[in-house]
Amino acid sequence: MDSQAESEFREFVDSRSLALRRTAYALTGDLDVAEDLVQGALVKLVRKWHKVDNPEAYVRRTIYNDRATRWRRRSLVREDSVESTPDRPVADAAGEVEARLDLRQALLRLAPRQRAVIVLRFYEDLAEREVAEVLGCSVGTVRSQTARALARLRVIAPELAADAALPTPEEASA
Repeated sequence: MDSQAESEFREFVDSRSLALRRTAYALTGDLDVAEDLVQGALVKLVRKWHKVDNPEAYVRRTIYNDRATRWRRRSLVREDSVESTPDRPVADAAGEVEARLDLRQALLRLAPRQRAVIVLRFYEDLAEREVAEVLGCSVGTVRSQTARALARLRVIAPELAADAALPTPEEASA
């Protein structure tokens, strides 16, 4: 890799690492696994840096694919990791924290593709077309997976819908 390409790669990593880690964390619910996924995706990217037109989409798709591979390899026993609550609760933000924890638990109960669609659409605020590109599927698949995931979230976490943490079907398609 020449010095200009190396400089461009370093700039990409510096500017996008935090956002990529947030996405990976939302997919996994585990900071260590998220960091491993991002690191692995960046290693794959650096090998193909000169060939990749859209490095962000490439890394996001690699993160999703690597995570999906781990889901497939996982045994049938499912464990949900739960972080302990803080020693000193923050009174002003308690409702927000509770809603975030509820949302996190609900997301972990979704199917992997549905979770990925929800994270990319609403957490990363990507357009349906961009989500389709990252996941390697059609826009119609993104729409149907979004609708199914939101419907499932309303069933498994009705408190989120009541608190307006979940978008309505009209808001989701906007």
